[in-house]
Amino acid sequence: MTQKELEKYLWGAATQLRGTIDAGDYKQYIFPLLFFKRICDVYDEEFENALTESDGDIEYAAFAEHHHFVVPKGSHWNDVRETTVNVGVALQDAMRNIEKSNPDTLYGIFGDASWTNKNRLSDETLINLVEHYSQHKLSLSNIPDDKLGNAYEYLIKEFADDSGHTAAEFYTNRTVVTLMTKIMDPQPGESVYDPTCGSGGLLLNCALHLKSEGKEYRTLKLFGQEINLITSAIARMNMFMHGIEEFSIIRGDTLANPAFLHNDELKKFNVILANPPYSIKAWDQKGFTNDPYGRNLWGVPPQGCADYAFQQHIQKSLNTSNGRSISLWPHGILFRDSEAEMRSKMIEEDLVECVIGLGPNLFYNSPMEACLLITKTNKSENKKGKVLFINAVKEVKQDKNIAFLEQQHIDKIYTIYKNFSEESEIAKIVSNEKLLENKGSLNIAQFISNVDKSATELSVNEALDALNEQSSSLKDSMNELFQILN
Repeated sequence: MTQKELEKYLWGAATQLRGTIDAGDYKQYIFPLLFFKRICDVYDEEFENALTESDGDIEYAAFAEHHHFVVPKGSHWNDVRETTVNVGVALQDAMRNIEKSNPDTLYGIFGDASWTNKNRLSDETLINLVEHYSQHKLSLSNIPDDKLGNAYEYLIKEFADDSGHTAAEFYTNRTVVTLMTKIMDPQPGESVYDPTCGSGGLLLNCALHLKSEGKEYRTLKLFGQEINLITSAIARMNMFMHGIEEFSIIRGDTLANPAFLHNDELKKFNVILANPPYSIKAWDQKGFTNDPYGRNLWGVPPQGCADYAFQQHIQKSLNTSNGRSISLWPHGILFRDSEAEMRSKMIEEDLVECVIGLGPNLFYNSPMEACLLITKTNKSENKKGKVLFINAVKEVKQDKNIAFLEQQHIDKIYTIYKNFSEESEIAKIVSNEKLLENKGSLNIAQFISNVDKSATELSVNEALDALNEQSSSLKDSMNELFQILN
């Protein structure tokens, strides 16, 4: 199959569910089913290869060392396919048995979808789903990791489009992810962490970035934490679908229970990329006040907005020698009064390297403009005591109700960042001292205007003429209205 044919085939399963369950719930069923099929088809392929290698020795072909994952007897895709009654029970049992047989890699990976609820999924619906995916072999020789991985990401985007309200937590605009990865420039052997990893796109892109450059991507150490069960499972599946096996993605609440520790302290990472949930109100502020990991570096954020709790967690998790982070935020994090003291301390410690303002509509179902906050624990000499502001609000391509960054936009923003240079009407370098004079405000508009001056500059006389004309028009309209009322 071509890439397009594969995507159409995989998306076709979702059409089987239309009218049966909400679009926002498709992912709970489609992704586990797809992964189950992939595991079984690869197992069969590996079995055949080992059989050929051993001149037909069935016992040899069944040895676990010849397989990526163990598929226990009675839990294969074909076993489920032969089931016609209580198909949901057969699916659920098969998936649980595979998880138990691969505890180090697949524990909990199929999520907690309600396969046995016949009010949601009848036997007929499940049989149609199974038969749909049975049309093609998803073996490595038929569908290599790269091709299936791309199709999997296509599904993630489609589900984000379809589900609307869950899109923000589920999917970050892929072109923004590409820009973030390019700026962080992870290197072979480095550790990369995403504290709110969603479906794993930021982490995965770091590995794919190295792979595209012809560098050794398998030595990259990937770590992620995600609070949502099904989304964390999808992130793990996403890695496997792309052929990446060296990673650790753990389900849990990053602020309440950080997953990655070393000697009772937060584990340190070379690179952190994040798109945290914005301005959450339901978090343990009291616990953060006496945080056992010392994450309240600059203070305790207000209860109604945990943004700086995440930002401080990120900073505390960075390697002190070469740690660097990039996080995607709404603009409020740059200038809100309630966070001025924490922001000022972050600037005083000379951690902020760059602030980039992005264009509108880069997020599903939201016209919001976002920004990228880039920090470094050890800035180079030419950047010390300074912050680079880049206003890239116009560096975006609008397409209906969604926008994206074209390669030319990514290259332009990256070049300005890399050169750490000023550029008329788009980039400005400001000293920390100047920033601290105004409550540590990092508001881009203070330094670079969004207004197109050539289109708005008027002479005083032109402005007065326009005002008089409008005043006269208003007076006539009011007189007319009074006559009607009389």
